[in-house]
Amino acid sequence: MTLDVPEWAADAATALPYPLIFATVSGAHLYGFASVDSDLDLRAAHILPAHEVVGLRTGPETIERSGDRDGVELDIVSHDLRKFAKLFNSRNGYVLEQLLSPLVVATSPLHERLKALAPRMITSGHAHHYLGFSHGQERLYQSTGRIKPALYTLRVLLTGIHLMRTGALECDLNVLGERIAYVPELIAAKREAEKGPMPARAAACLAADIPALRAELEEARDNSHLPGYADASAVDELHDLIVRTRLGLSPT
Repeated sequence: MTLDVPEWAADAATALPYPLIFATVSGAHLYGFASVDSDLDLRAAHILPAHEVVGLRTGPETIERSGDRDGVELDIVSHDLRKFAKLFNSRNGYVLEQLLSPLVVATSPLHERLKALAPRMITSGHAHHYLGFSHGQERLYQSTGRIKPALYTLRVLLTGIHLMRTGALECDLNVLGERIAYVPELIAAKREAEKGPMPARAAACLAADIPALRAELEEARDNSHLPGYADASAVDELHDLIVRTRLGLSPT
């Protein structure tokens, strides 16, 4: 973890009522522009016992917790292994980022197994996630004029472009945004105030940069060396991992 992530984050994650596969930090901390009043977003995966999956009374596929600790708003979302795996196999960039986040607060051997599958699960279809997310964040920016959704819009487009071109996931806007002159100014302003307004000079640039980056992402997708769908053998391994974990068997 970085110094921006409180040490008690691991305690908050392990307080969930089922065994954890992993818990990582998402949101502004992962994206490199957490402010002094940013929420702490923890994303996790847990394992429901077999009797809460196969019977009439089933356990929660998703657990959500929120609260406040030491003046920090805490938001935790955890998916059961099967639900997480289905999202992982649906070209969902968000769960890919959760799985591969370098800000790890809890881990396990199963977490490592899932991470090892990730390179064969990444597809050109992940671009659809980033394109869709960018439209939502751009609408939020246009309705509020705030820095946060502007940074989210830039981040998702640049992450998508990088993923399509390299097959590698990069979420830190400090790295991705080196090519855009005003990004450091926006990050500095966001770190001072979570809901701060957009500087006028940057707003004018952003109006042209967002559609240009979106077109660049579409081109990167169309020219990507990535496959359209996850490797079939990786999906088979993922299925086997779920079954063996649910039955309490060691991975093959």
